[in-house]
Amino acid sequence: SLFPQKITAPLIYAVSIAAIGSLQFGYNTGVINAPEKIIQRFFNRTLSERSGEVVSSELLTSLWSLSVAIFSVGGMIGSFSVSLFVNRFGRRNSMLLVNILAFAGGTLMAFSKMAKAVEMLIIGRFIIGLFCGLCTGFVPMYISEVSPTSLRGAFGTLNQLGIVVGILVAQIFGLEGIMGTETLWPLLLGFTILPAILQCVALLFCPESPRFLLINKMEEEKAQAVLQKLRGMQDVSQDILEMKEESAKMSQEKKATVPELFRSPNYRQAIIIAIMLQLSQQLSGINAVFYYSTGIFERAGITQPVYATIGAGVVNTVFTVVSLFLVERAGRRTLHLVGLGGMAVCAVLMTVALALKDIVEWIRYISIVATFGFVALFEIGPGPIPWFIVAELFSQGPRPAAMAVAGCSNWTSNFLVGMLFPYAEKLCGSYVFLIFLVFLVIFFVFTFFKVPETKGRTFEDISRGFEGRAEASPTSPVEKNPMVELNSIQPDKEVA
Repeated sequence: SLFPQKITAPLIYAVSIAAIGSLQFGYNTGVINAPEKIIQRFFNRTLSERSGEVVSSELLTSLWSLSVAIFSVGGMIGSFSVSLFVNRFGRRNSMLLVNILAFAGGTLMAFSKMAKAVEMLIIGRFIIGLFCGLCTGFVPMYISEVSPTSLRGAFGTLNQLGIVVGILVAQIFGLEGIMGTETLWPLLLGFTILPAILQCVALLFCPESPRFLLINKMEEEKAQAVLQKLRGMQDVSQDILEMKEESAKMSQEKKATVPELFRSPNYRQAIIIAIMLQLSQQLSGINAVFYYSTGIFERAGITQPVYATIGAGVVNTVFTVVSLFLVERAGRRTLHLVGLGGMAVCAVLMTVALALKDIVEWIRYISIVATFGFVALFEIGPGPIPWFIVAELFSQGPRPAAMAVAGCSNWTSNFLVGMLFPYAEKLCGSYVFLIFLVFLVIFFVFTFFKVPETKGRTFEDISRGFEGRAEASPTSPVEKNPMVELNSIQPDKEVA
């Protein structure tokens, strides 16, 4: 069979309900694009009514950019705060708790028009950003901790599937015939409250992460009961044993804080890989392609470019599903390399097609094919893999801190691309994709030489691989290591 381990209903349920968090992230990322002109008119109207003067177009553009970008700023802060929540409240309860933010942000945005308050819209976007930033940490972490080793990648890809479905839903809802209108846009932005309600109710029936219960809370009976339910069998001793090994190791480690990730040779290599993979996702140019797609399709003579953009959203979703089935067969590393390499080829094709579009008639269709190809290849590798591979590269102790660092680097680079891309585009015109081509080649080389395969390996085994490299000095006998660790957890007598 395709998936060796039994897929049980409780497991599917837990993973799917968690993925509502990803859906929220995708929805709120995509929702702001469609009603751009309408919301700008709202800004114009309310501000000119308030001040009695004409609003300058500069101010409007700045306010618009702020409403788009403040979401990413919220995301940066939110993603960095992941570790504050998950160890204190647990993985599941953290997801429950932060839905308060979704309610608050959604309500502010939904009533901003009625209250004639531009500020409410902008603050609402910021709060929703905080919420989505936290989700990008909680969801992959929870999914990877409840999934069996052989299914971790496939379920990890569900996180990305949630994101792309969210973007697609936002694109469709934002059509003029649905909610992209003068009267309905506040509902479009406030819609995010509904999934939040659904997730709150459904999470009450989700189990807590068994790894959290056993390793962080030392509640073995509870962990065992949860595992028996999730795995659909009575004998979960293998899972329990694996977690106990990890737990023993964790009690010997220093508490993994964010600075410790960079200081300790055991984690340094893994955290650099985690950050580079997140950057490879954002700096691959995927945002630019989505930003650009309408323009590319317009130039290619398609009369309704908005549907072409939705077409790209559908391609996005389809290929995420493809990746879901490939990731446990081909492996993470292979798919990431295929994705980056293929995107580089598409970037070259797009540049050539855009440069020659006025000279050669048929070449503009190449640019459409290349655009869809770019999106498809993104979802094979660089889309889904960076989110869950971070959870795989670290054991239980440092995982929350690592998710925080990786998530924050993703949001920060997302923010920078969003801010700098319009300028780069003014500067380079259609050659802007060559910038991304350079990044794609760099990340391809990095992945080829540095990123290990994590398919089918336990968390413990993967993190041990990095420590092996950190201590691979020829003289060190194997025995020396546990002693050093045991000594280091004694209280420091020398200091006293």
